[in-house]
Amino acid sequence: MTTISLVTGASRGLGRNTAVSIARHGGDVILTYRSGADHATAVVAEIEALGRKAVALQLDVGNVETFAAFAERVRSALKETWGRDRFDHLVNNAGHGEMAGIAETTEAQFDSLFDVHVKGVFFLTQALLPFLADGGRIVNFSSGLTRVSYPGFSAYSAAKGAVEILTLYMAKELGNRGIAANTIAPGAIETDFLGGAVRDTPAYNDAFAAMTALGRVGRPDDIGPAVASLLGPDNGWVTAQRIEVSGGQNI
Repeated sequence: MTTISLVTGASRGLGRNTAVSIARHGGDVILTYRSGADHATAVVAEIEALGRKAVALQLDVGNVETFAAFAERVRSALKETWGRDRFDHLVNNAGHGEMAGIAETTEAQFDSLFDVHVKGVFFLTQALLPFLADGGRIVNFSSGLTRVSYPGFSAYSAAKGAVEILTLYMAKELGNRGIAANTIAPGAIETDFLGGAVRDTPAYNDAFAAMTALGRVGRPDDIGPAVASLLGPDNGWVTAQRIEVSGGQNI
């Protein structure tokens, strides 16, 4: 039976690449977007051009109050598009970055990061558990910045560190349903993260490339296929792992 993966924040960046990579591996996708419905529609069209099915649903991962209604929209999409009541994979990718030193970080910046990356991941997963199939998979996005430090990312990295611990508990508590939970931790990637800083600023790009064993920064095509592979049938025995996909950054 074809798998159905729900990927948050999949209208752009790593989420988009992950959704398309899953389709290339033969899976169908429910993708979410916070804004930019036109970008989400374009991703749906790209997936459909690969011969797979896709549905785009609006979701603000930082707004927990909307999760119950979102779960009902997922239930309806499953029934209307696939004639099913369960999906197979949950990929918690949606997020954003804030770059500020500890002395300059505001409470609003801190709260926004934890609302999206920690509280949102926790309670969205909780809301969707009734629709996640036994034997399914959860992949939570973290960051290479939980292993090494880089000035300006203290709050962001702390939130991602919390996600890594949360993933261990998901693996433990959901293991009795056969659900595997893992963390993917990208290194520096050429996306629009932080306004495209790594992609568009040669000094940043060169600096991170120099830290990386394979001699360059990452691209979205380095990450999406890794997630799709982790969701594949050959990796069902992998759980509670932090898998860094960084080209050997800071080793």
